Amino acid sequence: MDRVMNFFGIYEDDEGQARDYTTASDAEQMEVRGRKNVVSLHAAPKQVRVMLAEPRSYDEVQNIADHLKNNRTTVVSLQRLPKEEAYRVIDFLSGTVYALNGNISKLSPETIICSPPNVDIQGSISELISDDANDLLR
Repeated sequence: MDRVMNFFGIYEDDEGQARDYTTASDAEQMEVRGRKNVVSLHAAPKQVRVMLAEPRSYDEVQNIADHLKNNRTTVVSLQRLPKEEAYRVIDFLSGTVYALNGNISKLSPETIICSPPNVDIQGSISELISDDANDLLR
C-alpha cells in the first residue's frame, strides 16, 4: 500500500495522516525516489539470428567463428566437405566454442549447431546414425 501511495505522491505523516506533496521541493524529492524503481515494460526484445553455413573448404571456418563471436547461433552442414577437412572444421569450431563458453551439438550425421553462451540448447537427436557418420562427429 505504501508503494501505491508513494507512486501517487501521497505519504503518511508520523501521525498517520495522508499528506499530498504539492511544493516543488517535495515533488523533486519524490521524483528522485521514484526513479530507482522504474522499469520499462515496453522495451522491444532483441531479434535473434540463427546463421546457416555450408562450408566447401576449411578456409571458410573463420567466417563461422566470427558469427559465434557476434553471439549468433550457427548451424553448420559438413556434407560438402571431405572427411579430413570436416574433422578440422569441427576441431576449429570446438576450440572457438570452448573459448567463448558456448555449446556445440550434433543435429545429424553431417550437421552441427554451435551456440554462444547466451543460448541454451536442450534435448537430443536420437542415435539412429550409422557408425561411419558417428566417427565423423565424435
